[in-house]
Amino acid sequence: MKKTVLLSFVLTFCLGMYAQTDARLMDDRLSAHEEITRNRYLCGSNYLDYDRYPATKPLTKAPKGYEPFYMSHYGRHGSRWLIGKRDYSRVADVLEKAEGQQKLTEKGCEVLEQLHRFMPSTVKRLGDLTTVGERQHHGIGKRMTEHFPEIFKKKDVAVDARSTVVPRCILSMMAECEELMAANPTARIHNDVSESLQYYLNQPWNERLKEHSKRVKWETKRAYQERITKPERLMQVLFNDPQWVKDSVNAVNLMYDLFEVASNMQSHDTDIDLLSLFTASEMYDQWRYRNWSWYLSYGAAPQTGGIMPFSQRNLLRNIIETADTVIGPSAAQARTQATLRFGHEVCVMPLACLLELGQCGVSVENPDSLDRYWRNYDIFPMGCNIQLVFYRPKRGRQGDVLVKALLNERETTLPVGTTQWPYYRWNDLRSYYMEKLRKYENEK
Repeated sequence: MKKTVLLSFVLTFCLGMYAQTDARLMDDRLSAHEEITRNRYLCGSNYLDYDRYPATKPLTKAPKGYEPFYMSHYGRHGSRWLIGKRDYSRVADVLEKAEGQQKLTEKGCEVLEQLHRFMPSTVKRLGDLTTVGERQHHGIGKRMTEHFPEIFKKKDVAVDARSTVVPRCILSMMAECEELMAANPTARIHNDVSESLQYYLNQPWNERLKEHSKRVKWETKRAYQERITKPERLMQVLFNDPQWVKDSVNAVNLMYDLFEVASNMQSHDTDIDLLSLFTASEMYDQWRYRNWSWYLSYGAAPQTGGIMPFSQRNLLRNIIETADTVIGPSAAQARTQATLRFGHEVCVMPLACLLELGQCGVSVENPDSLDRYWRNYDIFPMGCNIQLVFYRPKRGRQGDVLVKALLNERETTLPVGTTQWPYYRWNDLRSYYMEKLRKYENEK
């Protein structure tokens, strides 16, 4: 009994210690405003080019006597064209109307010309993977083989790679698999794409999640957007008649729509630079609204009862059950050394929150202080990915199976205690997550 109490105390202490360490890491960072000022591409939120925010810290060596033997992964597709038919034309329509009435400044005419030059490339390309996106996944795949050669350069390594049915996800999967084959021609890669996989690769919201999401009214979001958006300067840059703007333009909407186009230009190899239209403070404010909006929709926000990450409960269960086939009693028959899954940011973000990677699972009430604790560009740039890397004792040694988590190739904390960060006992994690899923499923 005393041993059990002591073990419980130690685990609780360690968990608290690492949670505090993680919070201090946020406190020691620059503010989000400062980070965006230094690297303006961060303001793009889910449009951030993965390669413009690279991981630079070396990975921690395996614990003594251990080696990696299995990776469980979920990754988002790479950079893409915008998806909606009106994503580009909404901005062009306003500028064209102003041009027809001679209300554009010289800079406004220049912006319209740039849009006219770019928009033909979007025809029948909406939502498609770009060359930038393909390049991101080639880089990720190559680094996987370099970081974990014990897994990916093993003779006849078996890789199970699955994608949602969306072409940009399929092409992203193929780009990574090409790098695995280039590094190890003996690799045996199984690719699968099917509607039958959607229930965990891109799980739809159930009624319970939909009802909780309705707790945040559109009017509440809009009020916050209008409070922090300051479009006056930008309108003066684009238009020469303030009264015409007041009568004919929804300035808040136009600024938002133009920023969408501008921030996603990093998804293309182009010389068009629309982000330069915005000041650092304007980029920060546009990002800040999106940061809060994404948090409400997919994070553990108290406004929605902290329930939205459970949209990925099927994905987490698949991760656990697939790992069981590699680690559990049937492991002797298991062949797979890597399970790669490809989908979307609306899966990666809530999965990271459900797993409680680093600060992802934090609960924050005040939107004005959210970015002190939670920054979406840490979680879901284009090409974002979660890698769970499993370690076992080398032949002839005894010990627990360990796991470490990489979020966008950065080591991060997990929600159980450990004495050898970034490595955690898989049994502890498995029990924690299974209990978390059980509680969700038993709640009315």
